[in-house]
Order: sequence, then C-alpha cells, then structure tokens
Amino acid sequence: MVFQYVSWKELEAAEGKFAFEAWEKKAWDHARAKDKHVVLRVYVDYPSKPSGLPDWLRAQGVQETSYRDYGGGNSPNYNHPKMVQAMERLIAAMGRRYNSHPRVAFVQLGLLGFWGEWHTYPRAELFASEATQHRILKAYQKAFPDKQLMARYADGVLAKYKGIGFHDDMFPEDTDNGEDWSFLARMRRGGHADGWKQNVVGGEMVPHAAQKWLGNQWAHTQEMISRSHFSWIGPYGPALDENVSLNLQARSDQLVRKMGYQFRLTEVRHSKRVALGKGCVVLVRGVNEGVAPFYYRWPVKLAWLDTKGNLVSEIKLQDDIRKWLPGKFQFGTVLSVPEQTGIYQLGVGVIDPWKKKPAIRFANELTLQSGWSILGQVEVGSN
Repeated sequence: MVFQYVSWKELEAAEGKFAFEAWEKKAWDHARAKDKHVVLRVYVDYPSKPSGLPDWLRAQGVQETSYRDYGGGNSPNYNHPKMVQAMERLIAAMGRRYNSHPRVAFVQLGLLGFWGEWHTYPRAELFASEATQHRILKAYQKAFPDKQLMARYADGVLAKYKGIGFHDDMFPEDTDNGEDWSFLARMRRGGHADGWKQNVVGGEMVPHAAQKWLGNQWAHTQEMISRSHFSWIGPYGPALDENVSLNLQARSDQLVRKMGYQFRLTEVRHSKRVALGKGCVVLVRGVNEGVAPFYYRWPVKLAWLDTKGNLVSEIKLQDDIRKWLPGKFQFGTVLSVPEQTGIYQLGVGVIDPWKKKPAIRFANELTLQSGWSILGQVEVGSN
C-alpha cells in the first residue's frame, strides 16, 4: 500500500468542481505508488505547509486564526456554517468517487485539526465543536458504507461510533505507554478494545526513529504490534529509511509478516483421481499467524489449471476471509472437474477486485501459476 495526503484546496480549487482525476493521475502514478493500494487523508491545515483551505471559502467569510505551534499555520473556523456544509459536500463527493473504488484501501477521516488528526493541541480552542464533529462523522459513514474508515482518537465523540477503525501516529512509543492519553488507553476508554476484529488499526511510526524501534527497542515494537493489532505502518516507517532497509532488513520483514494477516496452510486434502462428471473433494486448513484479519470480503476461489499453468476454470467459494481471525481457519467444497480427461493442477487464490487476479500469497512454499497457489494435481479420468 501507499499513504497519501492531499489538501482540500487541490481537490476543490473551485467550488463544486472536484479534481479527483487530476490528483489521482499525479499522485497514484508516482513511481512509489504505482500498482499499490491507496490509504488517503485530506487535510485543511498542515502546520508549516501552505493552507489547504480553498480560497472560495475565505471569500464566503470563513475566518482563520494564525498559530506558531509545529512550525506555524492558519487554523480555519471549523464551525462556520459555510465550512461545515462544504466539508459535507466534499465528503459526499469523495464517497461517490472512492467508496466503490477497488484501489482505495482505507480512508482516514482527516479534514479537522492539525494534519487532519482531529486535534489542535495545545490550542484546543481552535478545534471543531462536538456538534461539528458529529456532522462530519455522520457524513463519512453515509458516504463510505463499504470502505474502512480510520480516526485518530477512539474516545470522546468517537466512542459512539463503533464501525470505524483507528490510526496511531506515534507507534510504538505512545501506543500503550501507561498514560491515559496513549493510543490503546483511549481505545479501551472508548469501548473499541476489540474493534480490530472488524475495523482496521494502523498508523505511523515515530517519525525518523525506525532505527531505534527495529534496533534496541525491537522487543517493545513486537509487543505493541500484538497489543494494538496493527495492520500497516505509514506514512513514515522503515520503508522510507534506507539505512534501516539495509541494516535491519530481517526485522523489517518480520514486522511485515506479523502485522495484519499471515495465512499459512497447514493441511490440504483433495481427491487424486476423479471420473468425468463427478466432484473433487477439497478441504484446506490453515492458521492466521498475524495479529489481525483481512478487512474486505475479497473472493476466495479454487481453480483448475492445465499442466502448463493456463487457467481452465475457476469457482468462487462462499467463505468470508474477514472471519479468518488470528488462529485456525478452514475452507472446502466439492468441486466440479473439467469436461475433458487429463492431468490438472488445483489452485487457490484470493482475488483482488482491483487487479482481478489472485493477490494474497500464503505463507507456504507453494508453486505459483498466474498468481494461483497450486495445492496439488488431480487426474480426471473417463470412469
């Protein structure tokens, strides 16, 4: 995946004219983003950067207050009626564009507060009212019924919204540090401690500190991954630090394998020879060795391939991979065999709706054919 910020001003420089396609062409085609799923956040006020507030909102009377924290900036009046209505329209437009977009992985709420992180600490008086927060939350939930949403803080107003995931932007230092403001303390206080079973958790590593957290603090990082059920790290993480990639590659790889899901097959059973017109019994057992499930119902399919790896046919199963929580899982069926005799390869794949091909690899040494993980061979005979 790739994490991308975008300013509101870039998406809607002119009122009601949304530049989603232009932004996607520029940002999604970037060399480091190419062929990756996108996590996105829209900001209005990013300290030390030019304001992301569209000029037309200033012209309509939305006031700004300057501040010097974090390099300085201008915080808009989030409660101005024009501002709130415009944010709701933007969210609705984003929903029309991205709710069903198969390349978009997760949408962070953004918009409110410094960096779109839903706070203006230490200038609490600059932040949005609870009434405004509720309106923005409801707008997001209405616009994105099929997409995983993520918020920065799990307590306060967010305690009432159980269908939203969260992002910790100071992982692992402030993830569960014993303070009542830590990420997991807020999760527990807001009633979201078990939310990871349905809603994604992820976020950013302490900026420019990957060497520390993959180095002498590695044990702490591993513990926080397990406690938080993190699925991904970004925008800052080990992948952006060349020295970490070179010196601590093994731990970086281990971090990736532990985060989110890791599906390892432990048992595969299937018929070795089946007569034409009969069914091939298939049973697969496995274990999710990660700390979280997969959060979308990507189709699980079995496939017949010929001995050269060419796809003959595929069959969608009814299994829901979102239910493959850490621990054991299984799936199986009685599979119709191809209509001609011969030797066939039996493959399994979880299909990415964006690329329309198998995209999840199992943690086994399996032969791959056109993305399909080969489980074995079956002979289809005449009797």
